[in-house]
Amino acid sequence: MKSNIFKYIFIIFVIIIVVVAFFVIRSNENEQETEEDTTSKEEEVVKQIRLGIAQCDTLNPLLTNNKNVQDITKLIYEPLVDISSDYKATPVLATEWAKQDATTYIIKLRENVKWSNGERFTSADVQFTYDKLKENSSIYSSNLEHVTMLEIVDDYTVRMYLDQEVPFFEYYLTFPILSKTFYDTQDYYNTGIVPVGTGKYKVDSVQENYITLTQNTNWWDRDTEITLEEITVNVYDSVGELYNAFKLGNVDMVSTSNSNIQDYIGTMGYSTKEIKGREHDFLVLNTQNTLLANQEVRRAISYSIDKNNIISNVFQNKYYTSSFPLDFGSWVYQEQDASSGYNPEQANQLLTENGWSYRNNYWQKTQNRRTQRIELNLIVKASNTIQVSVAENIRAQLANQGIRITIQQYSDEQYNIAIQNKSYDMILCSMNLSPDPDMSLFFGDANLANYTNEEVVNLMNEIKNTTDEETIKNDYARLAEIYKTDIPYISLYTNKYTIAYNTELVGEVNSNWFNPYCGIETWYK
Repeated sequence: MKSNIFKYIFIIFVIIIVVVAFFVIRSNENEQETEEDTTSKEEEVVKQIRLGIAQCDTLNPLLTNNKNVQDITKLIYEPLVDISSDYKATPVLATEWAKQDATTYIIKLRENVKWSNGERFTSADVQFTYDKLKENSSIYSSNLEHVTMLEIVDDYTVRMYLDQEVPFFEYYLTFPILSKTFYDTQDYYNTGIVPVGTGKYKVDSVQENYITLTQNTNWWDRDTEITLEEITVNVYDSVGELYNAFKLGNVDMVSTSNSNIQDYIGTMGYSTKEIKGREHDFLVLNTQNTLLANQEVRRAISYSIDKNNIISNVFQNKYYTSSFPLDFGSWVYQEQDASSGYNPEQANQLLTENGWSYRNNYWQKTQNRRTQRIELNLIVKASNTIQVSVAENIRAQLANQGIRITIQQYSDEQYNIAIQNKSYDMILCSMNLSPDPDMSLFFGDANLANYTNEEVVNLMNEIKNTTDEETIKNDYARLAEIYKTDIPYISLYTNKYTIAYNTELVGEVNSNWFNPYCGIETWYK
C-alpha cells in the first residue's frame, strides 16, 4: 500500500514538473517573441526630419531665384568646391585645384562618382553646367564672371581661363553641377522635372504639397556615416505660412536673417542658434583727407563711437557689434578683441597728446595763426532709412566728444558716384560678405579709404601666394591689428542669422549663413 502511495506521489510530482516546465518555456517564448516584435518595430522607425520651402519655383538650382530652394538643392546637387561650417573651401567633386599662372586654373575631378540614376560623372557635366551658367542669368552666374573659357583636358580634368587674377578663386567653384546626360534627354527649362544629382540625398517623389528626399545609395563618399534617412520638404505658398507651420510643429527647422523672426514663430517651444550674418556695415575714412590723414584723428573717432549704443537704440539689440570684416566665424580669423572699442577718455588723451585743444565744445588746433577744427562730412544713402538713423546716432555721439559731423544724404546715384570717385570725408557703407576671405576691397589697389601701407601689401601678396594655413592665419591676424590701429575703416555691426529648430532634433547643428544644412546627415528626430 505504501509503495502505491509513493508511486502516486512520484507521478503527481512529475506531472507538476512537466506543467511548470511547459509554462516556463512558453513564457520565455512569449518574452522572446515580444522582444523580437519590439526590436522589429524599432528597426522599422525611419530617422527623418521635416523641412520647408516657401514659393518653390523649380528644383533646378541654376534656374531658381529662391534662397529657400537654393539651400534645399544643396542636399541633392554637389559643387566642385563646398564651404564648411567655418567658411573654408573644401573639395567635393573637385579633388584638387592649382594655379598654372595668375589667370589659369587646372582642376582635377573626383573619379568613380555616379549620378543618382547610376550614370557616370565626368568633365562633360562640368562643361555643360558652365555653358548653362554663361547662357542664362542665374543666382550662380556671378561665380563665373571672370572665367572666359573652360577647357576639357580629359574625363576628370578641366582647365579654366580668367580675364583677370581673382583672389581665392576656389571659393567661386561653389556652383552646383548638373548632369549633361540627363538633360540630353530632358527639357532643361522644364521646371517640373524630377532631377538627378550626386549629393547625399535624391528626390524620391514630388507631390503638390511636399517633396520626399531619401538617401542616395550611389553617393561616392562611403566613409561618411549618414544617420538621417528621409527628409520631407513641405511646400508653402508664403514665408508666413512656413513660419506658422514651424510654430505648429509641422516643420522641424527654419533659418533666416529676419531680425524679427520671433514675431512670427513666438519665443517658446524650440531651440535656436544665433550666429553673425553676412550683412556688414562700416565707416570708410578717406585717409587722403587733410584731417583724416592724421592717424590720431581717425583713432579718436573710433574711440568715440559706442557701437553698443547703436545696436541698442537703432537695432533693439538684434545685431552684433563688429570689429573686423572677417569676424563672422571665418577659419582664417579668430576674434581677438570682442569689445566695441569705445573709450572716450582714450580719445581725449590721444588728441591732447597730439596738440589738439578742447575749447567751446570743439577739438581744435592752431597752426601758423590758423585755427583748425575737427569737422567732417558723413555721406549716407538717403533711401536707406536705417543707415540714416545710424548716421544720426554717430553724429550725436561724436558731437558729445567735440567732433562735428555734417550728414549728407545722397540719392542712390549720387552715392554710387561718390563711391566711384572717392569724393567723401567719411561714408557709411554696407556689404554682403562673401565666404571667401579676400580683403582687396579694404586693402587692395584703389581701396575705398585711399589707404596705403607697405606691410599690408606684403601681407596680401604672401596670402595670395601660399597654401600654408598657419601662415594665412598669422597674416590675417596681423591685418586685423593694422585695421584696428591705423583705422582706415571702422567696422560697426553685423546682422544676426538665426536657426530655429525642434527641441527633439538629435545631432549637432553646425549651420552657417552659406548653408543652413551643414552636417544634416547626422540629424534626425
